[in-house]
Amino acid sequence: MAKLTVNDREHDVQFEPGTPLLWVLREQLGLTGTKYGCGVAQCGACTVHVDGEAMRSCAVTADAIEPTQKIVTIEGLSPDRSHPLQKAWIEHDVPQCGYCQTGQIMAAAALLRATPKPTDAQIVEAMTNICRCGTYNRIKAAIKQAAGVRA
Repeated sequence: MAKLTVNDREHDVQFEPGTPLLWVLREQLGLTGTKYGCGVAQCGACTVHVDGEAMRSCAVTADAIEPTQKIVTIEGLSPDRSHPLQKAWIEHDVPQCGYCQTGQIMAAAALLRATPKPTDAQIVEAMTNICRCGTYNRIKAAIKQAAGVRA
């Protein structure tokens, strides 16, 4: 039995050593906003925050998370979708298929926490998540809107 703090709630969970955090979030806690994409930390669909840092939950094992660390998933970013990034995502019609978008938003939120007014180059450098639909220009525009930076 281990304790994980997810979205400001403490949970007792059981898992085999080496189990990816992604599976604990999805299967045990029912937080299905975090998506399985590639399973090798390349696409970013599984991005969550661990103590404010964007991490690919498919490549982080649940047993590597300390009980004092705080995990935030898309469900905990803003349950009512009032986060500036979520609003900007909607205004810019960013999602097409939508599959990668929760990971994209979580990566963008970590970027804005570290760099509140990012340049285009900083956005491109930080946003390493893959979008098969190619909505990168809309993603960048939404990040700039949420940051209050002129496009």
